[in-house]
Amino acid sequence: MRTNTGRAAGALAVLSIIWGYNWVVMKQASSYAGPFQFAALRTVFGTIALFAILILRGRSLRLVAPGQTLLLGLLQTAGFTGLSQWALVTGGAGKTAVLAYTMPFWLLLLAWPMLGERVRGVQWLAVALAAAGLVLIVEPWRLATTLASEMLAVLSGLSWAASAIVAKRMRASVDVDLLSLTAWQLLLGSVVLVVVALLVPAPPLEIGVPLILAVAYTALLGTGLAWLLWMYVLDKLPAGLAGLGSLVIPAIGVLAAWLQLGERPHTSELLGMTLVAAALALLAVGGPRQDEAGRAATA
Repeated sequence: MRTNTGRAAGALAVLSIIWGYNWVVMKQASSYAGPFQFAALRTVFGTIALFAILILRGRSLRLVAPGQTLLLGLLQTAGFTGLSQWALVTGGAGKTAVLAYTMPFWLLLLAWPMLGERVRGVQWLAVALAAAGLVLIVEPWRLATTLASEMLAVLSGLSWAASAIVAKRMRASVDVDLLSLTAWQLLLGSVVLVVVALLVPAPPLEIGVPLILAVAYTALLGTGLAWLLWMYVLDKLPAGLAGLGSLVIPAIGVLAAWLQLGERPHTSELLGMTLVAAALALLAVGGPRQDEAGRAATA
């Protein structure tokens, strides 16, 4: 038992590094491809990787609940991936990572009217801290040129949260394999991103080693391997503990962007990020109801 826990903790550490550094890779890729072009490339090859894993593990390839899976793909893959990549065109990798990872707060607020899960106790404090942190990060009073990027990043987190609501409702009524569901929603969402990439004008792709490496990292490591690691972690650790461990992801994104891209957060941003991290920590240790939200978000 102790060995399994240690392995799960190690898997969570590797996962956090992969997903944290993924924001730097995505930012760098914006120099070689339009946001929707790269999002489409990433999700298409990620889809191939996940279906290959399904076949190798002998899992069913049957599409269950196509309508709900399509909605999940629109929100999780097309919405979250497309909006976050779009935000990175003019926004910093670290700041975008933090704003996108406000997903748990939007999930908390959406679950109230849509799932009847009322916000209680320490959750209100977490929401207040997150709101204050968002204001300090976005700094609407400065009217900075990155304001649109910051709004896109927040919307990506909101889209992610909405997909978690869909996933929770779906898994409550339909018996579906999590890996199969993830692969199918990725496939359907990637089709949408391909269509958008073809319709939205963008400079020609700068095909070369940097773009190929970026696609390989985000698709094979950031999608295929990362999802397998996340499923293993959830199987071996309590969802709340897994969620608490994943708080490292945006922190790694901020640190990597600082060291590699020179994106040094100023005082207001650092304070805002600290408040968001504190709020996330409160939610992660907030009890069983947060474990349920964490399980919904994994889909």
